[in-house]
Amino acid sequence: MRVAVVDVGSNSIKSLVASRTPEGRLVEVGSRTLDVRMGSGIGSDRPRLSRDAIERGVAAVENLASEARGLGAGRIIAVATSAVRDAANGKEFLDEARSATGLDIRVLTGPEEAALIGRGLATDPALGELLDFHVYDLGGGSLECLSFRNRAVERAVSLPLGCVRLTERFVPRPSAPFAEEVARAIGGHVRDVLRASDFELPVPQGFAVVGTGGTLTAVRAIVAARSGAPFEEASPLVGVPLLREVLASVGPMELAERRRVPGLPPARADVFPAALAVFLALADLGAIQAFHHSLRNLRWGVAAESLG
Repeated sequence: MRVAVVDVGSNSIKSLVASRTPEGRLVEVGSRTLDVRMGSGIGSDRPRLSRDAIERGVAAVENLASEARGLGAGRIIAVATSAVRDAANGKEFLDEARSATGLDIRVLTGPEEAALIGRGLATDPALGELLDFHVYDLGGGSLECLSFRNRAVERAVSLPLGCVRLTERFVPRPSAPFAEEVARAIGGHVRDVLRASDFELPVPQGFAVVGTGGTLTAVRAIVAARSGAPFEEASPLVGVPLLREVLASVGPMELAERRRVPGLPPARADVFPAALAVFLALADLGAIQAFHHSLRNLRWGVAAESLG
């Protein structure tokens, strides 16, 4: 059986069609990402989805669901995270999406989102040797933090530290170069929120650190583009010095120039510096030297849950 997952995020809407092998491994049949920016306005005190965002989101869900059926998906599961969860008019989007696609989109709570990300990571063969590790999944609206011990989730929290949210709150002109004082303000805010959350930091000795989300994917893509190599050849171990170097490179650029950086998706160029600042704040607070990047997060967790 093939199952499709449509993930309605704050920055993008993604799909995954997956199945299980006879040996029980979860494998990808097809996937796609559409940069929709549903979470525009999420940085305000009372966020609302704009009429344009709702229409873009419904069209994207309809598009991805149609593609999934074409790939033989026998079941389509749609989930939504921070942008819809936090919006005062989130139900308006859910109703319109149901009317257009027939799908009942499940709005995940923060803890549900974090737990499903953990379940998705557990399917990644590249992480099979890790027993004790922390996970940080950065999205547009929220940051999911998980602590694994003996490959079981020991603690999971969802924090309002997504890169779209923080860009709207702290970056006065996203079209301008990313100022050092803005990076410091974002870093201070991240540290304050994490300390108040009671999530265990620094990372305990002997624990590895895993990072997921579009930011680290973009960093690896930039590194690959610099050397003319395919993405798969870029090391999944993303060191903190590399993150600092990439921010020092793209931060001084105007947005128009940033959008032309090879490997960086143009639709993410405005929030990319703030996203890097979040990872660097995590590194400073957690005494982290590198992040093991994984592409298997929320969608893979939902697929694993559906397929048993």
